[in-house]
Amino acid sequence: MSQFFNTRVDTYEEHMRTCVDGANEYYEKTAAHFPERGAIHILDLGCGTGLELDALWKRNPEIEVTGVDLAGDMLAVLRKKHPDKKLHLIQASYFDVDFGQGQFDAAVSVQTMHHFTHEEKISLYRRLCTCLKPGGWYVETDYMAPDSRYEEQCFADYERVKQEQGLGEGFYHFDRPCTVKHQLSMLRTAGFMDAQECWRCGGTSILLARR
Repeated sequence: MSQFFNTRVDTYEEHMRTCVDGANEYYEKTAAHFPERGAIHILDLGCGTGLELDALWKRNPEIEVTGVDLAGDMLAVLRKKHPDKKLHLIQASYFDVDFGQGQFDAAVSVQTMHHFTHEEKISLYRRLCTCLKPGGWYVETDYMAPDSRYEEQCFADYERVKQEQGLGEGFYHFDRPCTVKHQLSMLRTAGFMDAQECWRCGGTSILLARR
């Protein structure tokens, strides 16, 4: 998956701003779930070139960020854009990074979770819940399936493509969105409380879950 994004680094931001449902709004809508002042520390999963961080730091320049992403070229763009911010970057799969316990005030992910299986998401959500301080929150902005039939078809298509191309287990750039209802259920299963959908535009929703 890192190769997929590294080869698209020059066009990534334009694509995300113009070709995704709600992109003209959802970065600011995502940032609105974070305080306008105060030096909180957040974890950004799949931070890429930092489009959501552009909006977050515009709202609150004091925010400290630990960002995780597979694509080194994306992280280089992010570093160049924000050399003066409190920014710690980790080039790795966020499935392999130890987030610790009670380390972060909040966490965020934007357009990244729809690439993974239900089991992978629940496992990751459990680790996210653990790494947040008491009262911490997680904001997920992502592509969601319109109904369960669509979700099931996406997962079936993924298995078919894997079999046809002889792909082993791993992370591939293949859309497998879940319904909002299913996604909220997985967050609650992982230990989050008060998980809810806060905003929707087309196929994009913003979910808010609290520890």
